[in-house]
Amino acid sequence: MKRHAFPLAITAVVTALVLSGCGDDEPSNIADDPASTPESETSDASPTDATTPPTDAPTESETTGGTTETVTVPVYFVGDTPRGPRLFAEQREVEADNPLEEAAALMVAGDAADPDYRTLFPEGGGFESIEYDGEKFAVTLRDDAWNTPAPGMTEAEAKLAVQQLVYTLQGVEGAEVPIVVLPSGMLFGDAPVVGAADELSTRALVNVLSPAEGATVTDTFTASGEASSFEATVPWQVRDEAGETVLEGFSTAEGYIDGLYPWQAEVDVSELAPGTYTFVAMTDDPSGGAEGGEPTEDTKTIVVE
Repeated sequence: MKRHAFPLAITAVVTALVLSGCGDDEPSNIADDPASTPESETSDASPTDATTPPTDAPTESETTGGTTETVTVPVYFVGDTPRGPRLFAEQREVEADNPLEEAAALMVAGDAADPDYRTLFPEGGGFESIEYDGEKFAVTLRDDAWNTPAPGMTEAEAKLAVQQLVYTLQGVEGAEVPIVVLPSGMLFGDAPVVGAADELSTRALVNVLSPAEGATVTDTFTASGEASSFEATVPWQVRDEAGETVLEGFSTAEGYIDGLYPWQAEVDVSELAPGTYTFVAMTDDPSGGAEGGEPTEDTKTIVVE
């Protein structure tokens, strides 16, 4: 099975049940418009290997009203790119006692913080249970509503919906094992045992994991994510509410040829006026679009204080 990079190992966080009351960046001021990257170049780096389950355990904190343990996991949604709909990961907090089912519930509902993301799972179905035994995920459907594609669902959408689930479950556990669908063995008409499809044809070629949508930032913040971009170059911009670029720079990812790799950039917004802006990361193409068309972008709304 092809290895693919998971955007986030499980991170422990604690949320009270009852409350009492990003690498190498060179900023400049004017941006050239990059385009999406060809994937024919070579690189000595290899994708992040996240096949071992994370070792960090949730921590616990007490308040008068009790506590609930949570973990931060990647949940995969669908967004539009120049190459068609692709998967985008979003870091979300879920309850630690059953992160697989919690993450799957967010995915099915399309409960994404980023308004550019959506789900391909139609209404009317559901999961009875999701279990992981170290070798596979056993996904039991509540009924037969999702055995075949929903009316109007294309074959490509059906396959991508299945991959939404595969990538989400594998990301939560940090394990590249297949899913087995029970009791019928079929999910939107796909095979009874399904593994992850090649990420270069399934995921968006750039993904911003931090800052989160709507994050408040001050002075300098670290932006990070994953990308597969020409020579590992990941340009970034900060745009004002009129869409004008007010800051720009680039990050160098850890690789690019055979998968998505981590990137990180330090973004200095200390000279910007307080207000709402958009942080944008994108793929690069020095041909100016002649070889790749428009760049793939991922955007996050940020609030500068």
